Amino acid sequence: MSPSSTLLPALLGLGTGLSLIVAIGAQNAYLLRLGVVATRRVMLPVVLLCAVSDAVLISAGTAGVGAVIQRAPEVLVVVRVIGAGFLMVYGFLAARRAVRPNGETLTVTTGAEGRGVRLGTAIATVSALTWLNPHVYLDAVVFLGSIANQQAPDARWWWVGGAVTASFVWFFSLGFGARLLRPLFARPMSWRVLDALIAVIMVSLGVKLLLGS
Repeated sequence: MSPSSTLLPALLGLGTGLSLIVAIGAQNAYLLRLGVVATRRVMLPVVLLCAVSDAVLISAGTAGVGAVIQRAPEVLVVVRVIGAGFLMVYGFLAARRAVRPNGETLTVTTGAEGRGVRLGTAIATVSALTWLNPHVYLDAVVFLGSIANQQAPDARWWWVGGAVTASFVWFFSLGFGARLLRPLFARPMSWRVLDALIAVIMVSLGVKLLLGS
């Protein structure tokens, strides 16, 4: 097998995966906030969960699960309603933090950052944001799966490898790169702005899900 028949599909998969995943959404907004405050011990399993979830979904779509989802739209309706409720609740909590701040700051030099972030809570939240989002199934399983299956038989799994690599690169970059913003979040106003942005994103996405868009 020539390099052009393996490297090119992988690069195309990488580019396609990044074009979808980099868009600002509920999962990315949550990871940004978590990455600012959480320790590496918390962030590592969280970003791994996000990346591995994408890998499973993209691989499932390539293996033909996307066709099954398209034949069972009622499943996505249930996911949409539950996911919308979760997003709106989380959004209202973020809005409350923005309107009634608790004086939250981040003291970078003390090593105390992230002490209030529980691993179980972070895992549960990112799991809900990932698996209760019907757009994840449409984008990763149906859309990316269909593109993968348009590749030559010998190239489609190389394409999948590129798309999966995009997920790992993005989630690790976002999760651990957010630490660079810690000096900014030594100021309470920065938290209010971030939480207001998160509230807008979460509530807007929740409303869109309820409306079926």
